[in-house]
Amino acid sequence: MRAHVLSGLTRATAGVAVGGLALATLVAAGDSPASATPATSVVVNEVYGGGGNSGATYTNDFVELTNRSDAAVSLDGWSVQYHSGGATGSWQVTPLSGSIAPGGFYLVGEAKGAGGTQALPATQATGTIAMSATAGTIALVHGTAALTCADSAACQSASVDLVGFGTAALNETAPAAGASNTASVQRSGKPDSDDNSADFSAGDPTPGAANAGSGGGGGGGEPGPLRIHDVQGANWLSPHDSEKVTNVPGVVTAIRSAGSSKGYWIQDPTPDASPATSEGVFVYSSSPGVAVGDSVLVSGTVKDYYPLSSGDTVQKTSNLSVTEISGSTASVLSHGNALPPAEIIKPDTVPATYAPDLGGANIEATPIDPARSALDFWESREGMRVEVDDARVVGPSNSYGEQFVTTKPAQATTYRGGTELLGENAVPSGRIEVVPTDGSNPGVSVGDVLQGATAGPVDYSQFGGYTIAATQVGTAQHKNLPPVVATPQSRKQLAVATYNVENLAPGDSATKYARLAQGVVTNLAKPDIVAVEEVQDNSGATDDGVVAADQTLTKLTAAIVAAGGPKYAWREIDPVNDKDGGQPGGNIRVVFLFNPARVSFVDRGSSSVDRSTTPTSVEKLKGKPALSLSPGRIDPANTAWDSSRKPLAGEFRFRNKPVFVVANHFASKLGDQNADGRYQYPAQSSAVQRAAQATEVHAFVQRILKVDKKSDVVVLGDLNDYQFSPALAALTTGSTSGHGRPILTDLIGTLPENERYTYVYDGISEVLDHILVTPRTHGVQYQVVHVNAEYTNQTSDHDPQVVRLKP
Repeated sequence: MRAHVLSGLTRATAGVAVGGLALATLVAAGDSPASATPATSVVVNEVYGGGGNSGATYTNDFVELTNRSDAAVSLDGWSVQYHSGGATGSWQVTPLSGSIAPGGFYLVGEAKGAGGTQALPATQATGTIAMSATAGTIALVHGTAALTCADSAACQSASVDLVGFGTAALNETAPAAGASNTASVQRSGKPDSDDNSADFSAGDPTPGAANAGSGGGGGGGEPGPLRIHDVQGANWLSPHDSEKVTNVPGVVTAIRSAGSSKGYWIQDPTPDASPATSEGVFVYSSSPGVAVGDSVLVSGTVKDYYPLSSGDTVQKTSNLSVTEISGSTASVLSHGNALPPAEIIKPDTVPATYAPDLGGANIEATPIDPARSALDFWESREGMRVEVDDARVVGPSNSYGEQFVTTKPAQATTYRGGTELLGENAVPSGRIEVVPTDGSNPGVSVGDVLQGATAGPVDYSQFGGYTIAATQVGTAQHKNLPPVVATPQSRKQLAVATYNVENLAPGDSATKYARLAQGVVTNLAKPDIVAVEEVQDNSGATDDGVVAADQTLTKLTAAIVAAGGPKYAWREIDPVNDKDGGQPGGNIRVVFLFNPARVSFVDRGSSSVDRSTTPTSVEKLKGKPALSLSPGRIDPANTAWDSSRKPLAGEFRFRNKPVFVVANHFASKLGDQNADGRYQYPAQSSAVQRAAQATEVHAFVQRILKVDKKSDVVVLGDLNDYQFSPALAALTTGSTSGHGRPILTDLIGTLPENERYTYVYDGISEVLDHILVTPRTHGVQYQVVHVNAEYTNQTSDHDPQVVRLKP
């Protein structure tokens, strides 16, 4: 597992009113009205009794309230009451609780019918009253006792607001007209006149949102002094960060109703002339209460929000920010507006350079230049609608429905359809994440194509990196990429493989064990030796002091036999509890599996020695190199191995010839700055430790070759670094600069350029796993076996690899 910075996220919800669905601008302020006085505080905004009837869209009746004051109003102890509208009959009561924000809505769901196709949005109160679709009376009452009034004047006096519709005898002046199975009666944006017929009109039901005629919360309003491009500005941070803004106009283009960052995007259909200023912005709201196509005026506080940070801890993350409006209220001016057209992203649209080299400086200190880099380009479109057509997948879908595509199909293409990292800080600029806003999962793998348009506003991931928050996802065209199958070794060839099995523990499913076993038997073609990384102890991630892993290895080797493979033996050294990093409590380690029918392991050293802390050394035995401890660890007390796995060295014999194998799992990239973030190029603090580890392994191999320069040594494993990294330079030559005579050949470099990858991270095919051999090793044949990293259904996040050689 590559430990990039990943953690669970929590968003602080500031300024979100209890019960508020859609929020609106204010019209008037005042206390609860006296009887027969036009209401200026909480009023009935919409009444619908056709829910669940023939032809209805919504399955339930509802009553919607709105707060026209400038202060929140508690509804505890209040009620909504219904009367059939005739001169006789009783009132039915639905109690209310909670509060309603200034300009906010409060939705009361009532009885459900047999018809209708759409459930109501989230309600703040629920009753069971079956209302008439065409005639009736609703009273908003400051109390929960059923009314006893039987005439309009008395009912007005007993209620906060009274709405009669159809032929209702109980009303304010005259009943509202037009209610039906398909139409509600809705308040206009004008002040309350105490005349239901004048204050209400019929229209399509809009539960939890402002009315089509600009009703509710005052509606209407004029745009404020700032447009979206003013809020975004021509720099990375908003010039209005932490300022309150009023009535910023825009059209709702997308809604995110799930996850920790709920809200919606708005875009100004009338852009300015600057290529650096975005015309879109995210509005953070736990209860959006708006619909795509709504023309809105948004008020709130501008925030540059940094993913993976909270409060004053911005400096703890290297991510870029998302400019958003939080603590928001919105006035809906109209529904059903055309969306601003999506910008079509073609292969030459995004710059070829992913990020500028600023010597590690913060890109936020520079102006946005969309022609300079992909980071600049996407920042200048933050919140705006874009479209990628017939996008090829370069990073498979994960369990959250996230996947990566490329906008540059010819850029750094791997032989199986991915996009490849070919040099330090050479991130492919065409790669972009796609996350459907509806929570769907396309289930695509590398090489698949999202046929047609994939479109939505530009966002920045919770874990860093620009994304398309896709409201439209192309149809998945599956390439059905076949897994690689290695060539079996001949009788005279020794096959040595490496496989990171991603935190394998006894509690893992039988399916995982079976698929790993199939990978060893079928895809790796039953190698003679397998170096296995990330084998956890018998209690898995439970931090209980257990360090033995015999149960894990018993299950794995049994699964291999069940898959038709050999009965592998194993050698490993239990680590000191909680000293080797990885998942806390898991005590991951590297292990040798070997087929005793093909190869023998040379066990050497006293059984009383604590091999977890005692280093193995290279000795001269009958003129040949030998290990003092086999299996043994390379200098486990060296600080290079702090909180990291220690290399496992073993001496094998194949056809009576010695072969030395060193299995590794170098320190992870945890703590490095984000390649998609503020600091360019990003600092890789973890690289220092890996270079130190590589230097130690290099020195160990040197000691073997000093005894016999013709020795066959295989160094392999998850080295957590690239083929062009200082760590690999130190491992091969002893120098992080790469100067010096190589004593090891990194076999990934012997493959064609478009085949040099073992892992796919955030849509980038890259090398983390390596097999290296000493230069005099004969008959070397090498393969990377792609079975995991490119697929949405992975057994591990790493691909194994194998070398065949003739000692």
